[in-house]
Amino acid sequence: MRKILVLAFALFSLTTGHIFAQIDQSPEVGVIEHLGKQIPLDLKFVNDKFQTVTLRQLITKPTILSFVYFDCPGLCSPLLEGVGDVIRKTDLTLGKDYQVITISFNYRDTPEKAKEKKKRFVDKYSSGKGDGWIFLTTDSASIFKITDATGFKTKAVGLDFVHPSAIIAVSPTGHITRYLYGITFMPIDFKMAIIEANKEQARPTIQKILLLCYSYDQTSQRFALDVTKIAGIIIVFFLLVFVVVFLLRPKKKNKN
Repeated sequence: MRKILVLAFALFSLTTGHIFAQIDQSPEVGVIEHLGKQIPLDLKFVNDKFQTVTLRQLITKPTILSFVYFDCPGLCSPLLEGVGDVIRKTDLTLGKDYQVITISFNYRDTPEKAKEKKKRFVDKYSSGKGDGWIFLTTDSASIFKITDATGFKTKAVGLDFVHPSAIIAVSPTGHITRYLYGITFMPIDFKMAIIEANKEQARPTIQKILLLCYSYDQTSQRFALDVTKIAGIIIVFFLLVFVVVFLLRPKKKNKN
């Protein structure tokens, strides 16, 4: 019996170690949460009005950061549609209670493209509150610094990029307080992210744990169910049940 328990514990440790180590892995493409960390506020960007600005100048209220590139054939437009949709559904006022800053992670993108992209989404979603949704471009060095600071990892493939889909809540002092994943967002999640950012409260994301069951498909630029991970989690569950049963049953017999 003792040998069985030792073997079960060893298998349990190996399996859980393999699965939960994936939380701390540094993916080539994906998001590594840097909750509570301050973003570099003195990086220079060019806004959609062709003005050179820093994040320190811009971030004076709760801010939602989104990273896209303007010629993206995949996730970027749906992400911005999702942001626009939740702006429209949230009872907080864009430009007053919070702001959205969209940063291009393609150094080839220009302020002209930023202006064009902004017009499309502001006209459609934000009821003319253009000053509350800012589009920025910058050089490759600044792109690396801001994406590295926020844990947003992309991979260049020719002139395109493989990249994750997420938005990031930042406090008025520039600290990261929440990550929201996907291309659509629940108004309550969006609102709570803004409220928590205003209070400087960093919250872990349950979606990060749920993503353990998914792998990022670089070809389709989507998250797909990972059968191997799911099987591993199931094995862990049954091993845990096995260990508990064999540890508890002998104690009950001895009492009798």
